[in-house]
Amino acid sequence: MSGKRRDNKGRLLYPGEYQDATGRYSYKYKDVIGVRRTVYSWSLIPTDRVPQGKKKDKCLRDKIKDIEKDLSRGVWHDNMNVLELVERYLMTKTGVRHSTRSGYRFVQNILKKEPFGQLPIHKVKLSDAKLFLIKLQRDGKGYSTIHSVRGVLRPAFQMAVDDEMLTKNPFQFHLSTVVVNDSVKREALSPADEKRFLEFVKEDPHFSCYYDGMFILFNTGLRISEFCGLTKRDIDFENGVIYVDHQLQRTRNMECVIESTKTTCGTRRIPMSEEVREAFKRVVVNRVKLKKEPMIDGYSGFLFLDKDKKPMVAQHWQNYFKRAVQKYNTLHRLQLPAITPHICRHTYCSKMARAGMNPKALQYLMGHAEIGVTMNVYTHLGEDDAREEMMKLGLIEQAEPEIHAFQLG
Repeated sequence: MSGKRRDNKGRLLYPGEYQDATGRYSYKYKDVIGVRRTVYSWSLIPTDRVPQGKKKDKCLRDKIKDIEKDLSRGVWHDNMNVLELVERYLMTKTGVRHSTRSGYRFVQNILKKEPFGQLPIHKVKLSDAKLFLIKLQRDGKGYSTIHSVRGVLRPAFQMAVDDEMLTKNPFQFHLSTVVVNDSVKREALSPADEKRFLEFVKEDPHFSCYYDGMFILFNTGLRISEFCGLTKRDIDFENGVIYVDHQLQRTRNMECVIESTKTTCGTRRIPMSEEVREAFKRVVVNRVKLKKEPMIDGYSGFLFLDKDKKPMVAQHWQNYFKRAVQKYNTLHRLQLPAITPHICRHTYCSKMARAGMNPKALQYLMGHAEIGVTMNVYTHLGEDDAREEMMKLGLIEQAEPEIHAFQLG
C-alpha cells in the first residue's frame, strides 16, 4: 500500500491523477491523435470545497469522465489547435501517392513554424484565415505554395464542421480574392521556337543524343513521369500505338517507384505519327544492351537509361532541357524562353488545338480528367488563330501581304 499515491486528504489517486504542492489536482492523458494533454481542477470530487480565492470549476473526476467519453467516441479535445487538426485530417488520407504525402509534410512543416498553427481551431475566424495566407505571401511564399496550404486547411476545417466541432469553415473563400496570383504562366512554345530548338539539339554534338526523346515529348503530349516509365513493351510499332498505364516517380529518399497514371483518364493509347514512330525505333536501336535489366516494381526494359544504366527520371530531362537552352542562348542573339518537359506537353496540346482537333479527342490524348483543363488551351488561342479559322470558313478573305503590313503600321 505504501507505493500507492494519495492526495493531502489521504485519498487514493488513480493512474494519471496528480496533486501538486499547492493542492491543485491534475489529470494527464493522450488524446485521440496521441497528443499529451493535461486538465486541472481544485477539487477531486463534487463535494470538495474549492480553496478561498480560487475559481470554482468542475471536479477532476467529472472532467475525467467527460474525457473518457469523448475518447471512446473519437472526439477531439476542445483546445485542439490548427496543426493538430491538420494532423488528424491527414490520418484519414490513406493510400495516397508518395508525392502527395510529401506535399502534406510540406504543409505540416509550414504550420509547425507559424504561430497560426498553434491557434485553437475554435478561435480561428474568417479574417484570421485570410490574414494567415496574406502573411505567407508577404513572407515570400509563392501562389502555388499558398494554394497547397489552403488546399489542406480547407478540407481539414470542413472535417471539423462535419464532426460538429465548428459551425463554420473559415477557409471557404476564393483564394484569388485574398492573395495575388503571381505564379509564372507556362506558355506553349511558338512553332518557330520549337523548330529552332529541335534543330539545334539535333545538330549539337553533346545534346544530339537527347534529340529523339525531346522530339517525342514535343509530339505526344506525354507527362514526363509517363515518358520516363515507358518500356519496350509499351511501344506497339505494328499498330503505331503508345500504351500508357503507369508512370515512373522518384521519392524524396531517391527511390524509384512505379505508380498508376495521375488519374484514371491518364490510362490511354496514344496513336503515333510516322515521325514519332521512327524516333522510337531509333531509341530502341541505340539503347545500350544490358546483361541484366533494372527492375522496378515488376517493370523492366525502360527505354531511357542514364549513365549508370538506371532509368532516367523527370529531373534528368529537366536538366537536359535547361542546359540545352542555356547553350543555345549563349550562341544566338535571338533567345529561346525556358523549356521544360511540361512546356513540351503544353506545346503539343496547343498545336493540336490550333490544328482544329475535337476537344474531347484532345482531352483523351492528354489524359485530362476534366474537359475544362483541355478547353483552357482553346481559350488561349489568339487573334492569328481566330483569323485563320475565319478564313477557313470563308467568313473573311486573306488580305494581301502589302496591305496587311500597311494596316499594321
